[in-house]
Amino acid sequence: MTTIGMAAVPLYLSVEKNEHAAVASYEKETPTAQAAAAAFTRSASTITSADALMKNYQALTVVLGAYGLSSLIGQNAVVKDLLTQSVSDPRSLAVTSGNPAWQKFAKAFADWSKSPLSSSSGVAQIAQDYMTSQFETSENGVAPGLGNALYFTRAMTGSMTVTDIMGDARLLNVVETVSGFDPSQFGALDYDEQVRLLTGKVDLSDFSSPAKIQRYAEQYLTLLQIHPQATTTPASMLSLYGASGQGDGILGLFGDSGSDDTSLFSRLF
Repeated sequence: MTTIGMAAVPLYLSVEKNEHAAVASYEKETPTAQAAAAAFTRSASTITSADALMKNYQALTVVLGAYGLSSLIGQNAVVKDLLTQSVSDPRSLAVTSGNPAWQKFAKAFADWSKSPLSSSSGVAQIAQDYMTSQFETSENGVAPGLGNALYFTRAMTGSMTVTDIMGDARLLNVVETVSGFDPSQFGALDYDEQVRLLTGKVDLSDFSSPAKIQRYAEQYLTLLQIHPQATTTPASMLSLYGASGQGDGILGLFGDSGSDDTSLFSRLF
């Protein structure tokens, strides 16, 4: 596990340089996650149906974790639909949800005519992705946002759209923050309003190269140090629009007032 005490950006740069080695070290130090991945690898060849996967809680935990969908554990109806409905069906849950993460998962697992877990290399990749996800989640406890920044660097691509970003909670947290929004309050807005606001603020060319993506992640971590994010205070409509209703709340950040921290970042780096 990463050593606590370093500033967030240097720590991020240190880990990001060789995250694979950091994940390997984490695996050795985390017997619970290691045991889950090992158990999944051993049982994968026996899982030949969606029902079999759902009945194997440990394997399902690893599979969902590998796809960044750990929050779906316990949501059996949702998971069952994703595991059985074809993404070529416009009425399927994955398609109607508009969630790219759900669609990626459904595309990989909805067809059981040949088990999606029949390939040893595919099983190994799932186990590795699960461990990487667990590691990145743990890194958020080392420094605020560190795991999110590592995930963002790994998962973000130049082909992403605002809708794609909206469908991934970790990518969205980074982009919301850099765009000047408080994620805990922004999430209380209507989905269409969130899309409209992000579309007006996000420059997709910022993700056109690995170097730009890395700089964006650094900016995210810097902003978290300047303005730490509360994770337990719910948003109210007054806090969103300002107690006076005159735009002095979170929506006040959607204009020029959100530029100060970006300027500060530019001076720092």
